[in-house]
Amino acid sequence: MKRLLQLLLVGCLTVGFCGTANAQVQEAEQLALDIQKLAQMKSILTEMYDGYKILTSGYNTVKSLAQGNFNLHQDFLNGLLSVSPTIKKYGRVADIITAQTTLVSEYKTAFNNFKNAQVFSSNELSYINTIFGNLFDQSVDNLDELVNIITDSKLRMSDAERLTAIDHIYDEMTDKISFLRSFSNRTGMLAGQRQKALQENNTLQSLYGH
Repeated sequence: MKRLLQLLLVGCLTVGFCGTANAQVQEAEQLALDIQKLAQMKSILTEMYDGYKILTSGYNTVKSLAQGNFNLHQDFLNGLLSVSPTIKKYGRVADIITAQTTLVSEYKTAFNNFKNAQVFSSNELSYINTIFGNLFDQSVDNLDELVNIITDSKLRMSDAERLTAIDHIYDEMTDKISFLRSFSNRTGMLAGQRQKALQENNTLQSLYGH
């Protein structure tokens, strides 16, 4: 009986020891798995962070390039708003101003002559004045356009475009002066013919006592 109890006691101790050992082994295995999972998670986080750095670096690079291109584009546009001294001193600028002064002076002189000739009706004088007035208004529009072209921050144009525009205005002004002179000459000839006819009529009336 005593021997049996000893065997049972030894068996119980053995079973208890084995159970404890098995539990420790399971805990060790679980710990190893946890460590492995932690290492995997750390590796994943490292890869994600590296990817984030690459993405951020690429974005900043693209942003920097885009900003640089925008700045270059903006500088170019701003440059087009600036008028160079060469444009402002371009000879045609002064020629246009002189042409406008000439136009005003000649149409005023011509109109006064037609009015003083006393051979045109009020309607005819009104028509002549309208023609001259339209020419004057158009010449003022040309001057306004010229001022915009040679003034900073008014128009976005290159120097070549400004020169071309100035030349175009000059051509328009010279065309106006040519038309003014042609119209004045034809109207002057008509006035001369009417004055001659009036004088002849007065002469006849004087001769025949009418």
